[in-house]
Amino acid sequence: MRRLILCGLASLGLYFAAFGLVLDRPLSLGLLRLEMRQKLARGARLASPKLVILAGSNGPFSHSCRVIGVMLRMPCENAGIAVGVGLDDLFARWAALLRPGDVVYLPMEVQQYGVTRAQNRMDVDGAILFRHDRALLWRLGIDRALGGAFFNTMPDGLEAIAEMAAHAAGFGHPRAMLATQYDRQGDRIGTTLATADTAFLLTLHRTEPKALAITHGYGTRLIARFVREETRRGVVVIGGLPSDFDTVRLPRADIAAIRAAYAKNGGRFIELANRSRYPRADFYDSEDHLAQPCQYWHSMLVARALGAMLRRRVVAPSVTLRRLAATCPSFTASHWMRTVPPVVIAVGLAKPGTAKGRSTDVVSR
Repeated sequence: MRRLILCGLASLGLYFAAFGLVLDRPLSLGLLRLEMRQKLARGARLASPKLVILAGSNGPFSHSCRVIGVMLRMPCENAGIAVGVGLDDLFARWAALLRPGDVVYLPMEVQQYGVTRAQNRMDVDGAILFRHDRALLWRLGIDRALGGAFFNTMPDGLEAIAEMAAHAAGFGHPRAMLATQYDRQGDRIGTTLATADTAFLLTLHRTEPKALAITHGYGTRLIARFVREETRRGVVVIGGLPSDFDTVRLPRADIAAIRAAYAKNGGRFIELANRSRYPRADFYDSEDHLAQPCQYWHSMLVARALGAMLRRRVVAPSVTLRRLAATCPSFTASHWMRTVPPVVIAVGLAKPGTAKGRSTDVVSR
């Protein structure tokens, strides 16, 4: 028995030493880690009041700081990474950089709200934290620390050896890859309509979580806590809906459950008239990923909604950006959108029409 216990302890020690000190995945997880570091570094340099967009990949794919920041005349960082990076990790890192008066916009993917505690415990960023930032992993809680510590398996170890060898041989350049995929404000670029994966988009049929799962989801708890804590510090936190196919059903009860995570915790919420739903032809390679012209078009609508809520005069985007947005299929198919302002349903507003430069097409709910 004593020998069995000693062998078990030795195995654990070898496992922790291997994945905590030696083995690494510089090409796959390294890309996520570098992306996070670059966005945090840029965000730390921004003057306040600044705008930070936080979400999964819906943030950088479907929203553009290049558009929204200019229209609101605010420095902006698109801090979205990917679904699968723990919300507690994301919030902890950005909370340290937020100051009173800053604005955080969260167009979180609907599935993020329904994430369970067990799923969050085993998010992929746990492996990154266990290898590179165990202090932060420990601050996220004992369950996250255990999840990160025991995230890796034998296949992960083999992948790590292969990636480390490839990286040492000069294959794979995460920094160069990110430079071609993201601009200096964290927006996803190069997602043209011509290169969109239309065949794959036709195969996607996602069912969103129900209102009950959203209300009681662990992701909702994490979002609500972030909204509550940052609002108390004087940060303006605004929720919104992610982009998705207009064929995906999103009942009013589901939207109400999402809105409650913000409104009940001191935050605000905006809902575009189209509920951020667009035809499949507007997307690039996923329900959450608009092609770049549609990313610009959607961002223009979001900027106007945010401007109304924040009581900021909204500046018209450049002619170049407007021309690019005009190539979005839904833009060209909806001629009325060229002349009629988008109706916005918003929560957390003062009396309509009282703010200078405010759009009159905003309805308080």
